[in-house]
Amino acid sequence: MAKRENYNELYLFMQVAREGSFTAAARRLGLAQSGISRSVRELEERLGVQLLVRTTRRLSLTQAGEQLYQATESAFDALDSGLATLAHYRETPSGTVRINASQHAIDKCMLPKLAIFKQRYPDIRLELMNESRFVNIITERFDAGVRLGPEVGQGMVAVRITPDMEMAVVGTPEHLRRYGFPQTPADLVAHPCIGYQFADGGLYQWELIQDGKSVTHRPEGQWAFSDSYMEAEAARLGLGLAYVPVELVANDLERGTLIRVLQRYSLRMDGLFLYYPHRNVSPALRAVIDTLKI
Repeated sequence: MAKRENYNELYLFMQVAREGSFTAAARRLGLAQSGISRSVRELEERLGVQLLVRTTRRLSLTQAGEQLYQATESAFDALDSGLATLAHYRETPSGTVRINASQHAIDKCMLPKLAIFKQRYPDIRLELMNESRFVNIITERFDAGVRLGPEVGQGMVAVRITPDMEMAVVGTPEHLRRYGFPQTPADLVAHPCIGYQFADGGLYQWELIQDGKSVTHRPEGQWAFSDSYMEAEAARLGLGLAYVPVELVANDLERGTLIRVLQRYSLRMDGLFLYYPHRNVSPALRAVIDTLKI
């Protein structure tokens, strides 16, 4: 491979030719005139051609100097343009951000907040993948994931994106007329309860608080789902009691189509957290993080 030229010397020569004198070039660059003159002279010696005609009154380009000036000016202008393009990527984030999250997280938190990207970050493509199962975001090529609580794996960073989540036991008026209104967690055994099933087949044990202590109830019923939205919908259909985030059923409670029970025993869970690898956070992902975090 041919030895590359000293680009610093080429740049100094271009500035001298552009400004018309060593003095003007030194003033523009904030460098010593003697240093610029020495660099240009060394460039001429290495190339074996005279580039400048120096007199006490004026400075002019030789034919070789004019040719080199045109080449260097074009090359450095192209480089400046390329660097400006990189600055655009820094100042205007772009690219694709893939996030694994539940339907609940997407609907109640992420989509309402990220809707501003349409105007603010039109060059960012957002792929919000609705899955309730826990996934390895690295091996499955996600940029980030959303989960309850701040506990994440090694090398991950967690950022809170919602307040703590209030849970609610709810059922239809018809269900409660038939099975009665439970007064304590122990009364739940008399009710068909809708279950939340994890990807590994395990069933979520309802966590409640009684006398300052945690108590659990295993939902016994005909129905189990892997999504809180479907649990809430099953409760609306009168299929049993559901234990879901209260924000999923707020409208139902206001209309009276669902009734909340055991409120004093219901749990407040850790809110939703966005988690992602702590290294190599792209400007596009950084824009998502800054928009979602609270």
